[in-house]
Formats: sequence, C-alpha cells, structure tokens
Amino acid sequence: MLPLLLQGCLDLITVPCCAICSDPLSEGQSRQLPCERCQQRLILPEGGLRGFTPLPWLSLGAYQGALRRLLLQQRRSPSAQVIAALGRRLAALVQMGDLPPLVVSIPSWKRNGNPLPPLLCRSLGFEEMAPLVRTHPTLGQHHLGRDLRALNQEGSFLCRPGAARPGPLLRRRPLLLVDDILTTGATARAAAGALQAAGYRVAGLLCLARTPQKAGRERP
Repeated sequence: MLPLLLQGCLDLITVPCCAICSDPLSEGQSRQLPCERCQQRLILPEGGLRGFTPLPWLSLGAYQGALRRLLLQQRRSPSAQVIAALGRRLAALVQMGDLPPLVVSIPSWKRNGNPLPPLLCRSLGFEEMAPLVRTHPTLGQHHLGRDLRALNQEGSFLCRPGAARPGPLLRRRPLLLVDDILTTGATARAAAGALQAAGYRVAGLLCLARTPQKAGRERP
C-alpha cells in the first residue's frame, strides 16, 4: 500500500512523460500508452495489423524502421516501462468475446533467451499461463527459409504434465499465444499444435511486430 501512495504523490508533483521517448505528454494523453508522436514515429496503425496465416494474428505494426530499431534495442536492454506501454496498446486492440482470453508466452529454449515475450505477456493484463516447455534446442532461424523453419520447429514444444489435461472451463476459454516478432509463424504453429493436442482452444497470436511480407504472400 505504501509504494502505491508514494507513486500517487509522485504522479501529482511530476510532469507526465511518455514511457518510450520520455517527452512530456500533452493534456489528455495517457502516460500508460505511447504518446501520439511515438505512435506516428513507430508507424503504429490505429487498428494494428492483422492476418490469418498460419493462425489468426494481431500486431502493433510492421517490423521495420523505427519500430524495428526500438525492439532490437529492447532485446539487448529491455525496459519494463516501454514494453508495458506497447503491451497496453496491443491489449486494447484485442476483440473480447464472452470469455476473457488466456495468454501464453512462447518460451525460449535458451536459459538467457529473448526477454520480450514474457515481459509482453505480463503487460497485457490478461490471465497468464505457462503450460509450454521446449522439448529440444532448435537452430537459429534468421537465415532459414519458410520450409526449413517449419522443419526446425517440428515437435519442439510440449505441455507440462500438470497442464496437459485442462478442465472444462479452461478448454472453453480462448488462448492467445504471445511473441515479440512474427515472421513465417513456424514457432507459433508448433506451439499452437502442442496446446491444441493437450485440449486448449488456441484462438491466435499476439505480437509486437510483423515482418513485412514478400510479394505474392499474405498481406494484412
């Protein structure tokens, strides 16, 4: 309780600033979200980007330009405040149904793996679960094509023994996978397959950015 009171006092005597650029916010702008200037600089469309391959997905924007540079910097030195601001904007774009969604961060097989998916998952404000584990290490995928990425991720996820048989309520609730970047979707598809095999209702993927698609492939 005391830390909350102290934070409230600080909020009253300090100038509200954007969590991403640290510039003062204009009247009416929320300190919980990226400021209007950051939204324009990062090219964050009002409704986000959406698609359906290899499963329904929603992202804040395209993985290019200023957004790409920001996320690369966050991978090296993550800021909980920056990811929280991006996560709250992403959560606001989720279309809620009758049942609130569950969110599951896609785990890394490395001990010190990518820090962004779990940080993003916690910042969304939905109920979080961690049923997935990696079954074996996978190759780095930066230089792999679509088919090799799918082969690389095949059978790489499994549900924990205690989470492999969800009850009736959990089976009914929509489950959203969470990752930072969506490229071919091979990792998300492998993770979704493990969850579906265990009885979960995988409704889609949330991510911070979508790698721009080449000509002839799906565009949002």
